[in-house]
Amino acid sequence: MTIAIAVVGLGKIAHDQHLPAIAASDEFTLVAGASPEGTAEGVPVFKDIDALLASGIAVDAIAMCQPPQVRYVTAAKAIRAGKHVLLEKPPGATLAEVEGLVRFAEEGGTTLFAAWHSRYAPAVEQARAWLAGQQVVSADVIWKEDVRRWHPGQQWIWQPGGLGVFDPGINGLSILTRIMPDFIHLADGEMEIPSNRAAPIAARMSLADTQGAKINAEFDWRQTGPQSWDINVTTTTGTLALSKGGSELVINGVSQPVAAHGEYPALYADFARLIRAGKSDTDRSPLRLVADAFLRSRHVATEPFID
Repeated sequence: MTIAIAVVGLGKIAHDQHLPAIAASDEFTLVAGASPEGTAEGVPVFKDIDALLASGIAVDAIAMCQPPQVRYVTAAKAIRAGKHVLLEKPPGATLAEVEGLVRFAEEGGTTLFAAWHSRYAPAVEQARAWLAGQQVVSADVIWKEDVRRWHPGQQWIWQPGGLGVFDPGINGLSILTRIMPDFIHLADGEMEIPSNRAAPIAARMSLADTQGAKINAEFDWRQTGPQSWDINVTTTTGTLALSKGGSELVINGVSQPVAAHGEYPALYADFARLIRAGKSDTDRSPLRLVADAFLRSRHVATEPFID
């Protein structure tokens, strides 16, 4: 029997990724949506979570795809109504919000899934397997893209809780925290914040693992032309290069074969497995690093950003 699922927040990410992945899944059936604006073909769409829950439609699970600033209250209502919940990244605007949702899910016995989609890029698990048990010497994360290309006109990303350049940057950090064999913490950082915005347009992080390996991360939303989504790791036994957002892998200079698969179909397959097993996956480590960046970084004012 398939899992009846609804999607809350019918914006770009829902239409680009979530709805196609659900439509292609043998595990889920889309039965409804909820969004102040937007539609979903073939199912009723309600204005908010309250109307959805009051509709009488049988819903087992809900995917939360709205901006993180408004996700907590909606997700809490869904969990308290006994629904399994998938949280699009980042799982919340604050760590405390996510901790609250974790507690609600534990108390209610429902599945809560913090869905870091970039961890499902084709080469990520191969990279993790090669690095397992190794001693890292150094690493670099380069995550640079054009905000006008990927987030045209989206104002929520510049507001408090929207994360600015960390909205894409947290994808790189989600991969880094997945593949690195040791715990990582922030030692120092710097954020460039446009004078007319509340969130950074660029950031640099100096990270370290428990063995003292230095990890430098650079994020920038002003890159035009080719986009950069790369992680390079040097260990005592060789080098690893993970590029194109985790879709290509080179180890010791040799390109590795990678089995092609979509991030979101794999993500939804995991969500189904968690639901059927009665388990949750709520890793907060990428969000914790971003929260620490806001706590410990120097803030540098830069020129206004005009979309």
